[in-house]
Amino acid sequence: MAPETAATTELTTADGVRRRDWIHVAALGTAGVGAASVLFPLISQMAPSQDVLAASTTEIDVGAIQPGQSIKATFRKQPLFVKRLTPEEIAAAKKDDAVDMRDPAALAERTKEGHEDVLVTMGVCTHLGCVPLGAAEGENKGEFGGYFCPCHGSHYDVAGRIRKGPAPKNLLVPEYEFKSDTVIRVG
Repeated sequence: MAPETAATTELTTADGVRRRDWIHVAALGTAGVGAASVLFPLISQMAPSQDVLAASTTEIDVGAIQPGQSIKATFRKQPLFVKRLTPEEIAAAKKDDAVDMRDPAALAERTKEGHEDVLVTMGVCTHLGCVPLGAAEGENKGEFGGYFCPCHGSHYDVAGRIRKGPAPKNLLVPEYEFKSDTVIRVG
C-alpha cells in the first residue's frame, strides 16, 4: 500500500468524506431543485381550470319532486333525468328485476340505499346518443312506462333499464351522493 501524501490527507475529513464527494452532493441537489422548478409549472398547467372543476359536479334539490314526477337537469353539458318513483313503480321495477333483460340490473343497484324512490340517470340513449322522452309531463314514456327514444325506438322501463329496441345498455347512472335528505351531488 502506498503511503499517504500530505495532499490526499488534506482533502479527506475525519469521517472519510472527501471534498469531491461534497461537491457531487451539492451539484446533484442543485440540479434536482432546478429540475423541480422547471417541471412544476409544466405539470401544473395540465391541471383542469376552475371553470372545468365547477362543471364537474352538479347539486340538485330533489325535495320538490313529487312521486311520479321527473325533472331534467344538466350535468357536464349532457341531460340528466331525476325521477321520484311512486310505490307502485318501485314494486313493478322490483318485480321486473327477475325478468331476463339485455343489460340486467336490479333497482337496488341503480338507486341509493334508503332512497330507492329517487332514480338518477343520464338522459342519453345508449344506442346513438339521442335524448329519450319521458322525463317531462305528457311525453311518450314507451311501452314500459319509463323512457322512449324516438330516434330508433328504444324503450326503457321506470328504472331506466333497456327493455326493447336497439340500445345495448341501460341508461347510465352517474356517480352521485345524497348531501342531505333532499339534495344530491352528481359527479
